[in-house]
Amino acid sequence: MTNPMDENRRRPSMKDYGISQSEQGLMSWDWVDEQMAKSRNYWICSTRPDGRPHAAPVWGVWHEGALYFGTGSQKARNFAHQPEIVVHLESGDDTVIMEGKVVETRDPERIAPVDKLYAAKYPPFDPTPSEMYFVLRPHTAFAWTEQDFPNTATRWDLG
Repeated sequence: MTNPMDENRRRPSMKDYGISQSEQGLMSWDWVDEQMAKSRNYWICSTRPDGRPHAAPVWGVWHEGALYFGTGSQKARNFAHQPEIVVHLESGDDTVIMEGKVVETRDPERIAPVDKLYAAKYPPFDPTPSEMYFVLRPHTAFAWTEQDFPNTATRWDLG
């Protein structure tokens, strides 16, 4: 059965990389979901108010098609100025890159399941209810595997 998210996939535009225009080899959103859920660290790339880039890893959980994570300091200040971010997983061999606008949630109904996922993923995470998470629901995603690049290079336009 095909994941409905795969209706939004196509080949990325990567001039001079030999990207096929065939649909054969396109990645599945199920594979992206799996990579996002099992990753321990997520690299957050944001923009400082003065325009300089900033990248740092965070812990997070993938839940219902969104990345939930907590952070303070420079990243939070960057989000207040420019909420469009890029998230990249640790692996360059099994690559997932997501782009989108990060928002805050303070909704206890959304936070409760995320707290449980955090506690299971990062023991001994304090299961005290969190007050807020940043949430990235991507508008664009890219994925590929190094061992079969450029045949697996896939882009999703998610809205």
